[in-house]
Amino acid sequence: MSILSLSDWLETPQGSYLLRWEQAKFDLMVADIFGYNAVQIGLPEYDFLRGNRIPFRFHCARSGDIAVVAEGGALPFASASIDLVLLPHVLEFSRNPHQVLREVERVLVPEGSVIIAGFNPLSLWGLRRLVARRSGSYPWRGQYLSVRRTKDWLALLGFETQAGSFGCYAPAFASTKWLERWGFMDKAGDRWWPICGGAYIIQGIKRVQGMRLITPNWRDARAAAKRLSPVAQRGRQVTGGVQKVE
Repeated sequence: MSILSLSDWLETPQGSYLLRWEQAKFDLMVADIFGYNAVQIGLPEYDFLRGNRIPFRFHCARSGDIAVVAEGGALPFASASIDLVLLPHVLEFSRNPHQVLREVERVLVPEGSVIIAGFNPLSLWGLRRLVARRSGSYPWRGQYLSVRRTKDWLALLGFETQAGSFGCYAPAFASTKWLERWGFMDKAGDRWWPICGGAYIIQGIKRVQGMRLITPNWRDARAAAKRLSPVAQRGRQVTGGVQKVE
């Protein structure tokens, strides 16, 4: 099979192994993110937004069955208009990954989220890339970014990293048989070598310095409703058997 794109590679046994892990992680991480607009940039063949409940969800890429055709480094969205952005393996195959993150920061609303999936260079998959990168095929041709470097870039842009996970600890075998034989590494990976997974997924939240969310003060409202208003007492005077009210 000719590997012409990352989507083609995801149909191989290696790619399917990675895709199962990432889809489960995306489903879990997007489930409790709310807002009005959510966009997935890249890999439009796979719906990583399916577990999210934001009403308007769409895909953006350079081609394919998508709602918006655009490059990751030049997003055609208004500033502070998107609540959630997904970047599944966008940064390592971009000519200017830092520009992609700058654009994501621009279009996200304050407290908006970006979720990034990438290949981990500090893993068995990273070693496989060093051997195969000369072939120029996917996914080994990419410029893998470490989690530490990605977090540093996010921090420079004002993001706070909230959650993350490593996965796919088995070697990058080409056959399903050998991937299943080494499946025990996935069970032990999080405990014994937690930062050596072949892939990672992290979430960043856009923080705006000096911003404070104003929420209804329900407690004071309830307290005011319970307080009794004072009742003015009017004096009474009895004169000659007749009661006068003053």
